[in-house]
Amino acid sequence: RSDSNKYPRPALSSVHPCVSADGLAAFRAFLKTEFSEENLEFWLACEDFKKTRSAAKLASKAQRIFEEFIDVQAPREVNIDFQTRELTRRNVQEPSLSCFDQAQGKVHSLMEKDSYPRFLRSKIYTDLLSQTQRR
Repeated sequence: RSDSNKYPRPALSSVHPCVSADGLAAFRAFLKTEFSEENLEFWLACEDFKKTRSAAKLASKAQRIFEEFIDVQAPREVNIDFQTRELTRRNVQEPSLSCFDQAQGKVHSLMEKDSYPRFLRSKIYTDLLSQTQRR
């Protein structure tokens, strides 16, 4: 039985920056060690995108997110299946606040099932808990 089992296991949704800037920073640092921080960055970009109120900005933001994270050979390409990539490509051509929902959901699920459980067992997380408990 590892020491991390005695700590509460927060849900991945608690990574949202409104919950804890320290938790978000720790998860981001962990993902960098695994070379998969693009997943969190994409998820956060989608959350920011959903707050866009200007129709003029919607198209340019959608295109920027698509080119950075979704397109094949994107600089920070996230790991999603072909169907999701193509659906997102079509959605971005006529962007709406929900055009990234399926891709964001796939990336969230991947983090929740893969990266996040490892994060909860990591030294980065246990160090964060120690700091939090001392406050």
